[in-house]
Amino acid sequence: MAKIKHIALSTQDVDKTAAFYVNVFGMKEIARIDSPNARGYYLSDGDLNLAILNFKNDAVAGVERGKDWSGIHHIGFWVDDVVEQGKIVRNTGGTWIMGDPNNPDGYEVKHTDLSGIIFDIAAHGWAGSQKDPGQPDNVVHANPKRRLAKFDERRAVARANIEARKAKQTVAAE
Repeated sequence: MAKIKHIALSTQDVDKTAAFYVNVFGMKEIARIDSPNARGYYLSDGDLNLAILNFKNDAVAGVERGKDWSGIHHIGFWVDDVVEQGKIVRNTGGTWIMGDPNNPDGYEVKHTDLSGIIFDIAAHGWAGSQKDPGQPDNVVHANPKRRLAKFDERRAVARANIEARKAKQTVAAE
């Protein structure tokens, strides 16, 4: 199976964006680049690299997006303490957008970085993810089926609506 080894972010301020990920998540600067095509940083958590790039021309950035485009949809980080990490994010200039930032068992608490790129932090990994591959205390996420009781009523209404539509379709088809 192929493994994701890097994610590239296109941003207009590589210095602030790189500093954000270093300060918030403790990523290490591996290298800086300043080529005819792009300027930026390569950061790493030891398993995955994050390229923070500012493209210098539309051809290299991709004509459909251009050199002024910033983004990726989102990145997920498995952290030790969601509440504390969230405080660090917000104190470093990130913005909370969804999820319970005060739940120590939080899952995908979403924030934006300084360029508006979305990332989430979670106290657990994602299905099949490993926290520290190769380490004796490695944790593998088993993908338990999560169920929040506060949504039970909403689920029941949705199920009833689906069954009503199916019944209506069956009658119409006869």
